[in-house]
Amino acid sequence: MRTMRLADGYEIHLRWWESAGDAPKRGVVLYFHGIQSHGGWYEASGAALAAAGFDVCMPDRRGSGANAEPRGHAESFEQVASDAEALLDFACHESGRPSAHVVGVSWGGKQTAWLAQVKPAQVASITLACPGLFPKIDLTTTEKFRVAMAMVNDRNRLFDIPLNSASYFTDNPERIRYVDEDPIKLTRVSASFLLASRQMDKRLRKFAQSPYRGPVHLILAGNERVIDNAATRAWFESLPSSLKRLSEFPEASHTIEFERDPSAFLDAMTTFLIQVD
Repeated sequence: MRTMRLADGYEIHLRWWESAGDAPKRGVVLYFHGIQSHGGWYEASGAALAAAGFDVCMPDRRGSGANAEPRGHAESFEQVASDAEALLDFACHESGRPSAHVVGVSWGGKQTAWLAQVKPAQVASITLACPGLFPKIDLTTTEKFRVAMAMVNDRNRLFDIPLNSASYFTDNPERIRYVDEDPIKLTRVSASFLLASRQMDKRLRKFAQSPYRGPVHLILAGNERVIDNAATRAWFESLPSSLKRLSEFPEASHTIEFERDPSAFLDAMTTFLIQVD
C-alpha cells in the first residue's frame, strides 16, 4: 500500500503494482472502485494487469477503504472531480507516461468517464465495468427529501447506501461472505457526497459531445441488479469513439471479479488494453 497527498493535505491510500513477469513493458492503468468497495475487492485485476505488463494504480476513494475520516464524505462535486484528476496526474507521473488507461467499476465508472471528458489527451483508453452511469437502485423519495434538507443544515449527515445486501454484487457464497465480513466496506455516505454524485451525473450527460474519441470498452453482467444494462448499452452505442468494444458475461453478477472463475473477465480486460496500448 502506498500513499499520495492531495492538494488539501488529505492522504489517499492506494495499491500499486509494478509490471511483472516476462510480458513487454506497457503503459499504466488507473483503476477506480465502486461506491461501497475499495481496492481490495479488485486485487485480482491489479495482479492480472501487472502480469500483462502494465503498472497499476488502484486508489481507495477519499473517505473509503483504508482512508481516514470522515468516512463516506466529500465536500463537493469539485472536490470529487479534483481528486480524480490529481490521481490521473499521479499515475502518469509515477509511471513516466503521458497518459493512462482508466478503468472504472460501478460508481468508479463516473470518475473514469469524467476524466475522459475533461482530460482527453491524458486518457489513453477507458474501460467501464458495469458502470454506475444509469443505476437501477436509488434513494426513495423520502430519503431524497431528507438529503435535500441535510444540505441546508447538516451536509455531513450520513445516509445508507441502498445496496444493503452482498447479493447485489455476487451470488458466489465465498464472496458474499467476504463482503459481509469486510470491515472497511462503505455502508453510508454524506449528503454532500450524494449531491456531488448527482452533479457529476448531470455533467456526464454531455459525454458524447466531449473531445474524447479514444477507445472505449464496456463490460456488462447479465445477472445485473445494480445498473440498467439497456440504458448503458444505448449510451455506449451513441459514442463517437474511434474504437468501441462490448464484452458481455450473461451469467455473471454485478461485480464480475467475484465470479467463481473470473478468468474470462480478466482476460477480456487485459486483452483490450494490450491491443490499444
